[in-house]
Amino acid sequence: MMNINLIVVGKIKEDYLESAISEYQKRIKPYCNLKIIEIKEINTLDTNKNLNMEADLILDNIKDDYVVTLEIEGKELSSVEFSQMIEKHYSYSDKVITFVIGSSFGLSNKVKIRSDYKLSFSKMTFPHQLMRVIFLEQLYRALTIINNIKYHK
Repeated sequence: MMNINLIVVGKIKEDYLESAISEYQKRIKPYCNLKIIEIKEINTLDTNKNLNMEADLILDNIKDDYVVTLEIEGKELSSVEFSQMIEKHYSYSDKVITFVIGSSFGLSNKVKIRSDYKLSFSKMTFPHQLMRVIFLEQLYRALTIINNIKYHK
């Protein structure tokens, strides 16, 4: 079974988002060992300091993983291409895939440099809490594509 980590900065504050996250975690469970790692969002007046402190916490949770950062500057993939990227990785490697969603200010260059693949879900900006739901839905969709289950249209 695939092992996938999702590192996220900040806590979910809205019940409706927490409910959606729980639903997708339940749907993902039969196909993948998913671990969500929440990193404390740092809030000082210095954005660069915040990003660098968050980066240290993020990098402390990454071992010998294949790291995919979610960045506006990353490559956009269709849902099918996203599923193929995951499937291809696990065909050739036993490394855990770790996806990283940064804070509302993004990710430090320290994390971006460590990234093996830069992925963009859109050129649009999404609230990072909502992005967690969007990511989990797309991960579930990818897993159903990989497993030939009718969900993706």
